[in-house]
Amino acid sequence: MSFQNSSGTAALSYVACNSEGELLCRNNDCWCRCSAKFPDCNCPFADIKVIEENLHKSKESWTNFNTEFMESDEFKAFMKKLPTDHFLNTSSVFKFWAADAALQRRYIQLESSTNLILGKAQKIVRKLFSLSKRCPKLPRISLPRERTPGFWLNRAQSLLYCNEHGVLGTFSEEVQSCTCTAEHSSACQGTVPCEVGEGSSCLSCAPDNITRCGSCHLGNILHLGSCRPNIANSLDHYLNIDFDMPDAEFKYLLQRLDSRMEVHAIYISNDVRLGSWFNPAWRKRMLLTLKSNKNKSNLIHMLMGISFQICSTKNSTLEPVPAIYVNPFGGSHSESWFMPVNQQDFPDWERTKVDASLQCYNWTLMLGTKWKSFFETVHIYLRSRILTDDPTVNETLFYEPLDLDDHTSNLGYMKINNLKVFGYSMHFDPEGIKDLILQLDYPYTQGTQDAAFHMLLEMRDRINRLSPPGLQALDLFSCLLRHRLKLSTSEVVRIRDSLQIFNSKLPNSSEAELGQLCS
Repeated sequence: MSFQNSSGTAALSYVACNSEGELLCRNNDCWCRCSAKFPDCNCPFADIKVIEENLHKSKESWTNFNTEFMESDEFKAFMKKLPTDHFLNTSSVFKFWAADAALQRRYIQLESSTNLILGKAQKIVRKLFSLSKRCPKLPRISLPRERTPGFWLNRAQSLLYCNEHGVLGTFSEEVQSCTCTAEHSSACQGTVPCEVGEGSSCLSCAPDNITRCGSCHLGNILHLGSCRPNIANSLDHYLNIDFDMPDAEFKYLLQRLDSRMEVHAIYISNDVRLGSWFNPAWRKRMLLTLKSNKNKSNLIHMLMGISFQICSTKNSTLEPVPAIYVNPFGGSHSESWFMPVNQQDFPDWERTKVDASLQCYNWTLMLGTKWKSFFETVHIYLRSRILTDDPTVNETLFYEPLDLDDHTSNLGYMKINNLKVFGYSMHFDPEGIKDLILQLDYPYTQGTQDAAFHMLLEMRDRINRLSPPGLQALDLFSCLLRHRLKLSTSEVVRIRDSLQIFNSKLPNSSEAELGQLCS
């Protein structure tokens, strides 16, 4: 190294390192190699102190801006608008926050001022780190945190519920309580009112104790200051349909035509006499009816299976084709539904040979618990199909000669020995149900009216759940009102509409579109 270079380096070290060390530069970075007397020559303590003071002033300015916002007329007016008669969650407070135009303008000013301070503070911090990177200790830096609207929503909750005895705490919505300062561990905890509105079953808080509910939404009852669902009372007194037999057990009994499962019905037909041979030309109509309003007014009946024994003469080329219609609670034949035998997953007839000489078969249709339904009358229409082995014939050929008296075209005779329906009968109290309906219009108290609505809704839904298969579920409950309670059509419509209106006011309610079977 030349004397000139040596002198230049010494001069730079004198200026840059205050004669406390030797200046070294490497990889675009310069520092002082401190002498033994000055081990901290690389740390500009005075400059760092000035910068730290500037950062402290920035934090003070940021704090002042936020304090001014909280003490502003706009924020105070906003706090006065918040209702205190029920609990406000964050979403509820936000609705008031967003709707306050004056507060929004004031908050925009706060954001602008604090963002400017935060930007300057970040530059100061970067400079502070640059100066102190070779100091014995790095500075402890604390930047002010950005206060989003979420902070102010929580601050509003804290002012409402955690501001007792002049001590402000922090409210936690999750645990519905306050966190106070260490020296005032619980002094800030205030009264947290009950919660009302969406997602709550409470309608309003009790005026004498707002921590407890005072009244409930429709469909709930008040109990010890809280609301619980108003569950319908037991329907057993009015209608008892809870009788589910395992399908395997029912199938076993029905295959043996067990009399314990038979519902004894009256056989009526102008076309077919049981036990007598008949010419199966043209359709034959038979029905099994219970005449419940006359004979069994306190019972309704569930259909779980049908069985009939039919015989054909030897060498007959005809096969019976039964079609079944079910009338649930009475009325005309038009108020019956067609049984879709062997369609989709609906069961088919099971045929068991009984007498080989006469070609007798037991035809049994087992509905089981899946397809069971109410019945008052079962209509059976019997037609005959011509048996053929011709694979080209796709359509069913019904045996219906042009001349009923033409015996030359006779293809055989048939005989039905028995026709039975299987299922069970259930307790039914029509007068008790009428009393429930009366309470819809003439309640003794509001509680009894709501209870009557709930019980009738439960009854309606349980009955309609047993609607037969089809594209649209049927309103069997209206059929019950019309034919077993003998109400007029206008009364049935009024009750149906009242139940729908009441149900629409219940939380999480839904109303399926039902087909009307009964007029």
